[in-house]
Amino acid sequence: MTRALACLAAAVVVAGCGGGSEHTTTVSKTQTTRVQVIRPTGTKGFDPQTIYRTEGPGVVTLIALGSANEALGSGFVVDSNGYIATNAHVITNDAGANAKTVYVEFADGNRLPAKIVGTDPDSDVGLVKVDPGQMRGPNAKIEPLPFGSTSELQVGDPVAAIGSPFGEQQSLTTGVVSALNRDIQSLTNFDIGNAIQTDAAINHGNSGGPLLDGGGKVIGINSQIRSTGGGGEGVGFAIPVETVKRSIAQLRATGHASHAYLGISSVTLYPQLAQRLKLRVFAGALIDKVQSGGPADRAGLRGAQDHITFQGVPKIPVGSDVIVGVGGRKLGAAEDLSDLIGVQRPGQVVKLQIIRNGKPKTIDVTLAKRPGRGQ
Repeated sequence: MTRALACLAAAVVVAGCGGGSEHTTTVSKTQTTRVQVIRPTGTKGFDPQTIYRTEGPGVVTLIALGSANEALGSGFVVDSNGYIATNAHVITNDAGANAKTVYVEFADGNRLPAKIVGTDPDSDVGLVKVDPGQMRGPNAKIEPLPFGSTSELQVGDPVAAIGSPFGEQQSLTTGVVSALNRDIQSLTNFDIGNAIQTDAAINHGNSGGPLLDGGGKVIGINSQIRSTGGGGEGVGFAIPVETVKRSIAQLRATGHASHAYLGISSVTLYPQLAQRLKLRVFAGALIDKVQSGGPADRAGLRGAQDHITFQGVPKIPVGSDVIVGVGGRKLGAAEDLSDLIGVQRPGQVVKLQIIRNGKPKTIDVTLAKRPGRGQ
């Protein structure tokens, strides 16, 4: 029901490495990691061998050195200038501090020092850069991977992973897209929307690797696994490429990324709950709390006047506004609200369609910048 109640039975484990316990895994210096996941398109069938051969060279290992350990993760080449995308948690610790030293190891054996360009903890995206001029060898070169789109991605589309889980370099696994539009944990208090769920084997050390479609185009970055035992159990998640591209563009320009903020907590409205609350709409985001002084508060949005327990779920808000649309786009669930706000910019004015006291109303809200990590 509420976002806080999601995933009671399973733990979310970041499928890579960084500096802490919950979002990272520390391994020995002899291990390396590299990952890539793929989905075929259209009518010519799924050919993992071809994708492995053509796109594998663009997948890299990141070796992040801290004060007391070595952490390994994955990444992929963004362009011929040496920019490489990965997860933020691969190159930072739980406090958000950058690794002191980062090396990038390529499929051909080249291992170059990298500079951290920036990290986006809200999207768990990181960007590093190497100097392509330092590549050595007769066939050494930077191999960028092209970006694709998730707009036509469907549940059941095949995917494949290329990487080095647990240090086993250039391993290939295959699976399918298990679900779309999932919400997963970021490194902050905000979720990452529109994530891709896959059953392709993803394990510790896979974080930061690309999710590819059948044409070899990036459709996401592998980020997390959901597990009861800490290992890969067929429930992995990738950050969608649209989110990745927005983060990378900001990181390249300024070294940091900013995200829009509405300032509410909400629960999903569904038909039976709507009937219980005597509402005439059956879907949307039922506001619980409104952050004092935040954008929603300044716009006059109203939170819960009271709470009830319904169908075994406590603290269901009563008497609050129900957000049913953003800029004319209807909401099916509370998660849709965060996804639609997440693609906006701080300072942008959005029109929220709400139900207040049983009547429709439109409210203009000027979005703010999300609070920083730990705030």
